[in-house]
Amino acid sequence: MTGTSIVIQLAVKHECMDREISNKNQLKNQVGFWLKGLASLVLIIAAVFLFRSFLLKSAQPSDFHIAIVEKGDIQNTLTASGFIVPTFEQEINAPVNTEIKNVILSKGTLVKVGELIMELDQEFTKLEYERLDDELKLKRNNVDKLKLQFDKDLKDLDYQDQIKALQIEEMEALIKDEERLLEIGGGTVEQLEKARLNLQVSKLQKKMLENNLEFTQNTNVKEKESLELEYRIQQKKLQELKRKLRETSVKAPIEGVITWINEDIGKTVVQGEPLLRIANLQSYHVEATSSDRHAQKIKVGVPVNVKINKTILTGEISTVLPEVENNTVKFMIELDQANSEVLRPNIRAEVFMITSQKKDILKVKNGAGFIGAKRQNLFVIKDGKAIKTSIEKGLINQDYVEIVSGNLKEGQRVIISDTKNFNHLDQFNLK
Repeated sequence: MTGTSIVIQLAVKHECMDREISNKNQLKNQVGFWLKGLASLVLIIAAVFLFRSFLLKSAQPSDFHIAIVEKGDIQNTLTASGFIVPTFEQEINAPVNTEIKNVILSKGTLVKVGELIMELDQEFTKLEYERLDDELKLKRNNVDKLKLQFDKDLKDLDYQDQIKALQIEEMEALIKDEERLLEIGGGTVEQLEKARLNLQVSKLQKKMLENNLEFTQNTNVKEKESLELEYRIQQKKLQELKRKLRETSVKAPIEGVITWINEDIGKTVVQGEPLLRIANLQSYHVEATSSDRHAQKIKVGVPVNVKINKTILTGEISTVLPEVENNTVKFMIELDQANSEVLRPNIRAEVFMITSQKKDILKVKNGAGFIGAKRQNLFVIKDGKAIKTSIEKGLINQDYVEIVSGNLKEGQRVIISDTKNFNHLDQFNLK
């Protein structure tokens, strides 16, 4: 090996060693850079956390909703929605097949008894009334004519009976004459027997006339009663049609408000079709619906609070409809103050069904600070500080939460708003 080749090999080895050392240094420098960055990030987060903790050690009372621990009653409720409905609502239907001629009053109008609301076409009904009136007059004439005929037939039979009686008297006298003639020899036995036979025939004929007269009298009485009944039926039909003719001028039968009216002028309506509805404003009830998940708790007699704006009315469930529609149960509520001034037709109401209740317990107004868990922490305000206190909840409704256990007393002030930014502290100052 020459000296030159040795020098070249040494140079190559030296260059490779330099490259290896350079790569190791570079990797070491990168690791150091990332470690320094991570440490800086941890320091920044720690500083922010410490700064935040320092800042959160005090707050303004106005930042929270504060309530006072009370002593009283509480009710556990289920919510439902409802609307106010008049207890009595009268529907007026078309009296005959006709057309809507004129609509005078509109929906929502207050009406008094007898006030004209709508006019229906009377033409066809008038013609029908006149036809029935003519038929009734004709029937009256026929009844009177038949009565006269019945009376004539009875009199004719009576006259025939009287004539037959006279004939019998004559025959009885003839028999006596024949008997005298037979005694003196001027007559025969055959003539006497013939006279007696004729008398018996006449007596039987008289009995037939009397029987016919009695039968005709009884029959005429029944036929007269039937004719009179037919006449009265026809007369009632005419009176009914006359009433319906008056009802084509649709008037308010009660005092109230029009809750619905058919305003389609010119529309043909059939007899019995609804024209309008009038609600009596003296009394109301509530029609409510709730999820079928609560179906087992929705029962007749369950007490209920009904909230309308800021007014709460009490009542109870009076009726529960058996069918379930669209996963909802429908039920009716009878109000204790059914004539309250806040009640109006079809306004919405919040319904709270009272499923259980307790008396003389500690309670706090409900707020965002109460979470789902049965046990939780609240901040109690004392001497300018908010101190974390563990409590256990009981019954809950929209307004109040029962405090079952915990170091709370009546009259203490507690924060009921969300305090999640302070939950890591045991207490903090209130400026």
